[in-house]
Amino acid sequence: RERRARFVGKNGACNVAHKNIREQGRFLQDVFTTLVDLKWPHTLLIFTMSFLCSWLLFGMVWWLIAFAHGDLDHSTRLQRDPAEGTAGPAAAFVPCVTSIHSFTSAFLFSIEVQVTIGFGGRMVTEECPAAILVLIVQNIVGLVINAIMLGCIFMKTSQAHRRAETLIFSKHAVIALREGRLCFMLRVGDLRKSMIISATIRMQVVKKTASLEGEVVPLNQIDIQMENPVGGNSIFLVSPLIIYHVIDKNSPLYDISPMNLHHHEDLEIIVILEGVVETTGITTQARTSYLADEILWGQRFVPIVAEEDGRYSVDYSKFGNTVKVPTPSCTARQLEEDKSIM
Repeated sequence: RERRARFVGKNGACNVAHKNIREQGRFLQDVFTTLVDLKWPHTLLIFTMSFLCSWLLFGMVWWLIAFAHGDLDHSTRLQRDPAEGTAGPAAAFVPCVTSIHSFTSAFLFSIEVQVTIGFGGRMVTEECPAAILVLIVQNIVGLVINAIMLGCIFMKTSQAHRRAETLIFSKHAVIALREGRLCFMLRVGDLRKSMIISATIRMQVVKKTASLEGEVVPLNQIDIQMENPVGGNSIFLVSPLIIYHVIDKNSPLYDISPMNLHHHEDLEIIVILEGVVETTGITTQARTSYLADEILWGQRFVPIVAEEDGRYSVDYSKFGNTVKVPTPSCTARQLEEDKSIM
């Protein structure tokens, strides 16, 4: 049988494609989140175009103000006859903005106003109240664009899923005896020294099911109870931990044996680790999944924590290593029935 496509990849990415979304306008109702979710090339393109378009727009406004006031004609006349700038009626002319004689100079002045780069050659005079109003408006617009674009860049560089890159899961999960009961086990670890605060872990089984009425649910998500060495769902992830699920009568794995395990192509177990990043206070989430052929029956993870020179040392080269251990080749149901008979 063909292997079923993953619902969640090993790296935590969800393998879901959204098609035929007719209400695209909903994304524009939250523009900031849409910008943060965009890929980096698109974000940088919007970042660049937002500034260029605002500079060009206000550059055109400054050029129109100079044109309406006659600054361009006066500037052209001074260029043709520099002597008029020192004597005669032309010397009494006061422009709205000094040293603007073309659209290029108006565009340069627009950049100087918005990004506060001033070289002293162009400045607004008190001759035109409209020019002063445009100066105020452009400064406000520039501050808004800076706040949005820089906030977007900051959020993209500090997204929580970046921290999840150093939260690792074992490549394979195992099923073996623990305290006389069959358990589904996996190992989780954190490569950074900064901790994940209030870390919680949960697990779901995703498989195709059918109801009594004949309704087929292609991706039915079933929560299963997790156990860990410190009890409850909260874990102290200062060193790698083995998280396990006891396969009891309430478990979806209750009737799975090593003989039929690899015939469950529709079986996928998703593990989700959530917590607060200690250094930033942002909530992060790491995910992975295990298909039926990634579950090893009758294996156990090897120890990787040892005490050396008064400190505990973790050998990550053995993080996913397992060894074979004696394990019954039967389902958890059959194991409990045998114990009850004995």
